[in-house]
Amino acid sequence: MNVPPVSATMSPALGSTLLLTLLLAIGLVFFLRAASKDRTTVVEIHSPRPALEVLSGLSQWLGQRGWQADTSSPEQRLLRFRGQVAASTALAWLLSLLGGVGAGCLGLVLRQLLPQLGWWPVALALVGPLAGQVYRRRAARAESLELRLISPDDATGSSLRVRAHRDELIAMEVELGPSLQLASDGSLLSSPI
Repeated sequence: MNVPPVSATMSPALGSTLLLTLLLAIGLVFFLRAASKDRTTVVEIHSPRPALEVLSGLSQWLGQRGWQADTSSPEQRLLRFRGQVAASTALAWLLSLLGGVGAGCLGLVLRQLLPQLGWWPVALALVGPLAGQVYRRRAARAESLELRLISPDDATGSSLRVRAHRDELIAMEVELGPSLQLASDGSLLSSPI
């Protein structure tokens, strides 16, 4: 049986495959970082309704979504809520799958580059599912939401400064906007990310 000699140089196709596989790994790392990034934002919300009615409606809505009242400070005109954010199970499975396939591809490329290693580099596919575990650990965290009344007591309407996760602010604007007549600058709903 004739075994072709292993060339000391890498073929262009193998080199580009290695480059693309490494870019895939780098992309997965950045995706993991972005998926678990803190996206706390501050927005000012205005309503023509009285402040007590708006704050009561917001407190009830937050309670229904699993937020618990943490502290209140009447002198600072501040309500603070806390909640636990859970990681998405579907996203964890997807990241595990992508990590496994990507690590397996890297193993196959390494197998082609270094045939003397045998099939051991393909075992990298077993390390790939750790991507889902890393995401689950980083994404599950405690978060807080702050409501601060910024309108004067004698104002007919109400103005609030809300500090919360971007997704929570979007849900608040979409779900409570019509019923409490909430209005903001609209940048949350128009931004691409």
